[in-house]
Amino acid sequence: MIVTIDFNSDEAIYIQLRNQIILGIATSEIREGDNLPSVRELAENIGINMHTVNKAYTILKQEGFVKLDRRRGAVIALDYDKIAAIAELKSQMRVILAQAICKDISCEEIHELMDSIMREFSSDSR
Repeated sequence: MIVTIDFNSDEAIYIQLRNQIILGIATSEIREGDNLPSVRELAENIGINMHTVNKAYTILKQEGFVKLDRRRGAVIALDYDKIAAIAELKSQMRVILAQAICKDISCEEIHELMDSIMREFSSDSR
């Protein structure tokens, strides 16, 4: 998996890294059981601080995307409670949909956008 960081973005680097790993899982670019690079290795490859990588990995662990193993490092290990995941997604989507309403984006446009994104993920090799 190739990680690209936009150093000019307003989004924190650890969030960019987290998001790219989640997208990699969703597109099957990385799969359950795959090892992520070590904190030191990824930090050196991207040119960022090790603490930034560690923070991204810790958040991914808390969110149930990775397991941190002393011997194997960070390993993709999906562990989720679907009911809790839906509740969290609903909370996040409320804000996103509120932003859409403020920008006069219609329900139909939102549905088209969501369908398009879901097709992107389902067309991958999952």
